[in-house]
Amino acid sequence: MIENIDENLKTKYSELSLEKLVSELKKIVSKDIRHELKLQIEAIKESFNQKYEELLAEKKAIFIAQGGNIIDFYFSIPVKNEYDRLISEYKKKRSVYYKELKKQFDLNLKKRYAVIEQLKELIENADSTTMYRKYKEIQKSWRSIGPVPKNQYTDTWKIYRHHEKRFYDLLQLSNEFREIDFKKNLDEKLNIIEKAEALVEEKNINVAFKKLQELHEIWKKNTGPIPRELREETWQKFSAATKKIHDRKSVYLKEMSSKSAAIIEQKLEVVNKIETYDFSNNKSYLDWKKSINDIEKYRQQYLDAGKLQYNKDEIVWQKFKAAIKKFNTAKNQFYKQEKKEQIKNLEKKTALIDLAESLKDSEDWKNTTEAMKKIQEDWRKIGNVPRNSSDKIWLRFKTACDYYFDRFHQNNSSLSEEDQNIINAKKTFLEETINNISNPSKNKILNAINSWRELGALPKSAKYLYNNFSKQIDQLLASSSLKEREVSFLKFQYTIDQHVANKDAKKLSSEQFYIRKKIDEIVREINQLENNLSFFQNTGESNPLITNVRKKISSLNENLSLWNEKLKYLKSVC
Repeated sequence: MIENIDENLKTKYSELSLEKLVSELKKIVSKDIRHELKLQIEAIKESFNQKYEELLAEKKAIFIAQGGNIIDFYFSIPVKNEYDRLISEYKKKRSVYYKELKKQFDLNLKKRYAVIEQLKELIENADSTTMYRKYKEIQKSWRSIGPVPKNQYTDTWKIYRHHEKRFYDLLQLSNEFREIDFKKNLDEKLNIIEKAEALVEEKNINVAFKKLQELHEIWKKNTGPIPRELREETWQKFSAATKKIHDRKSVYLKEMSSKSAAIIEQKLEVVNKIETYDFSNNKSYLDWKKSINDIEKYRQQYLDAGKLQYNKDEIVWQKFKAAIKKFNTAKNQFYKQEKKEQIKNLEKKTALIDLAESLKDSEDWKNTTEAMKKIQEDWRKIGNVPRNSSDKIWLRFKTACDYYFDRFHQNNSSLSEEDQNIINAKKTFLEETINNISNPSKNKILNAINSWRELGALPKSAKYLYNNFSKQIDQLLASSSLKEREVSFLKFQYTIDQHVANKDAKKLSSEQFYIRKKIDEIVREINQLENNLSFFQNTGESNPLITNVRKKISSLNENLSLWNEKLKYLKSVC
């Protein structure tokens, strides 16, 4: 195990199961090996080994408790074998990577020595008319060369600096160029000092310390010499700013140490709230949603209490995880039970649909009508079904019921001469007009709908003609170039307009109930997904899981917008 593993990585991987840790390891090993992946690998190894050792100890204890001899104990699981294989693959890839890296470092070292030789040659064969230009080219080459082996870096840098000073001091570069270069270098160093002094006021000492290291690196590598008489004064200014930041860092570390006890107390207080949280009366999704929000607030309070060193935080963290696990276990059990209930409800509603479809062609009007009404009443008493089946089974049920009652009303209606004329006119319209529409556009379809409506309202016994008309309009919409959203709204619009023309308040009310139900379902799903996202606050936006959830939320919002538009139209005509 390496030191200084990022605490966020520890937290992230400590919450994953063995299988998910191996899945994360597989993703990392599949990438091109880079040095920065080492922290992730080590964090996964630490979490996996800890969890596996706990599991191994548990299995060993059970084996011994059952009378087994410790010598005979053996335990292995596929996920451990896969983990070992991936670690072996990573080590091989890492070995190849570091070999290639060493080759590149050695090549860079050769390049640096070659540049040093160029600088020495320039000094030995100086030409006052060209040496400054050649020196700047050499300087550019030196700065473009990548890293070298660590044990060679200081030596090569000192050798280069030595000959660079020889270039300035021994060959006496023309005063004009020398002053320009010295002034430029001095300006760069003063700018660095100014930035370092500004960092003294930086509130976040960790940010300030990190940026200070970057400034030292720039000072050392990317700035050249300055006038000899200003060198000590300039360095002392930089050193003074550096000391202030180091002093602040020391004070900060002492304060953090003294605050540890208070932070632990706050964290344990939050853990106690979670452990004693009462969710025993949760009976519905809304109850659990409230509880999830409460636990999330406690989780945030735990994180906001502050950070601790790993050796001080681990015990508290384990208690926190155990409390959260207790809550999640109960929550998951509820959702599993609800899913079972929804599946049972789906079976009940499917049975009612089968019964309704078997009766829809019956001509035993009295008994069948009573039976169909009973079926509708039983349907309303059954609870929710899985969301992905809700629309499908509702459509089947509604189609079977509408079909029977349309036949029932047709059988009990007597047509007037006016009704018969409307039926004849609409039959002709279907045969001679609708069937002859080619290259359907939005205007053509709207004109057809308006023309159909102007022919008058069909009697209930002839509703089949409206069904035929609806099917043909659907076909025209499907073959048009209209967007899916526009097609959906047009279908809804002419359906609602037909209910209004028929003064069918019951169906208008039913449509409104259905739309509100859909809106509520979508809003609940969006809220659930957004709530799920809150558990991944420390996860990058590029994470595939986060990306997919955000795409789904965006799609649901678009769908919600369409249903709200439908509800608005329905209210406007009622």
